[in-house]
This record gives sequence, C-alpha cells and structure tokens, in this order.
Amino acid sequence: MSDEERKFGVGVGALILEGNKVLLGLRNPDPKKAKSALHGEGTWTMPGGKLHFGEGLEACVKREVEEETGIRVRSVALVSVANSIAGNSHFVTIGFLVKEWDGELRTMEPEEIVEWRWFDLDELPSAVFPPSSKVLENYRRGIIFSE
Repeated sequence: MSDEERKFGVGVGALILEGNKVLLGLRNPDPKKAKSALHGEGTWTMPGGKLHFGEGLEACVKREVEEETGIRVRSVALVSVANSIAGNSHFVTIGFLVKEWDGELRTMEPEEIVEWRWFDLDELPSAVFPPSSKVLENYRRGIIFSE
C-alpha cells in the first residue's frame, strides 16, 4: 500500500463525566453518515473528532464538543494517548477529561450522531467505538498511554 493510500491523523476524545456516568453518542449505522476513516458506524462514541492543521488540542476539544453536543467546555485534563488503526487508517487519539462545562446537551449533528446518552462507567454498552474504548480503558486503569 502506498503512502498516498494511507490515512494518518490526530483525533481528540472528550470524556465528559457526570458523577459515575459518561456521555456517549450513538454513531449512525450508515457508514456514509458516520464519517470516520476508522469506521465504527453503529457504535457508541465520546464527543470528539479530528485536529485541524494549526489548531491547539484544547481548542479542538472545545470546538468538537460544542459542535456535536452544544456543551461549552471550560477546562480539560489529559487522560489518554492511544493508537487506533483500521485498514489503511492510523489515528493517534488524545483523550481529555472535561472537568468543567456548561450548556444544555443537544444532538447537534443528528445525521452523524443519532442520540446522546449517559452510561454508568461500570455498565458501558458492548459496542463502543475503538478510539473511545481505549480512552475509557486508560482512564479506568489510571494510565495515560497505550498502544
């Protein structure tokens, strides 16, 4: 496979907690609407997305969360760095714990994320988007980095 056929990028995931519950969104089951080089259609995911060229990591988290949920992030803390590889796509996902936020939760991009729901950290759905799963696992294990 040539370098032109490979996709590489950096993404962020926002771990938004309310007590012992984490916010996850259901990705559209249609791969054309779920929009990810890593696929994951029909899985549950944290708010997040791709880092834009020249954008700061914290600014990316704030932008992605507001675009997807309507929530305005006030402060974050780094909790995870992990590789995610699927087919010809490789992303480094940087997970951030959202420590403070305001606003009302809304489904801002219903074509991509069909609903948002709070899940107990000990009772997550079986189908979690792999990059989000890695961030959640690192957070629960108290480690920052995993392959």
